Amino acid sequence: MKLVRRSFLAAALLAGGLAAAAGFLEREVAFSEAEIQAELDRTTPQQLSYGGLITVALNAPPRIRLDGDDGRARIDAGIDLETPGRPPIRIDFSGRAGIRYDDRSKAFYLENPVADSVASPTLGKEAAPAARLAITQLMASYFRTKPVYVLREDGSPQELTARWLLKSVRIEAGRVVAVLSPV
Repeated sequence: MKLVRRSFLAAALLAGGLAAAAGFLEREVAFSEAEIQAELDRTTPQQLSYGGLITVALNAPPRIRLDGDDGRARIDAGIDLETPGRPPIRIDFSGRAGIRYDDRSKAFYLENPVADSVASPTLGKEAAPAARLAITQLMASYFRTKPVYVLREDGSPQELTARWLLKSVRIEAGRVVAVLSPV
């Protein structure tokens, strides 16, 4: 029984040592809020139509803020909501989204956006929940196809390294941090 305990203890110490060594080899690369916003500013408008009854359009890139302590990005945008026969209603949207890395495209995408608030002087209180849902769906569609940052093949040495060794990604105040590790 003592031999089994000693073997288990040795295996645990070895595994802990390897984990510590892996952490020792990690390196972080950060992308600033300004770099991410510049990438988004190059994107094209997005529009969704719901059976011809409602059209929701994002005609200008959203503003991204990496200012929270919850690991999510803040998104602010102006959305145009249009119904047949009526002029578009401008809705100011504010929400949050997480981040993910897609290894195939070597790009970072905001994911699972949620509309925290919608505001418009012409939008009735009873319409706010439907508008929030439509805007959340529009933002999810927008960020599914529009990366917030792409690791370029002709980029800096850090970007080239990140293209092959990226382990994880997280949002911190003012920046996105990519963790690189050979293990």
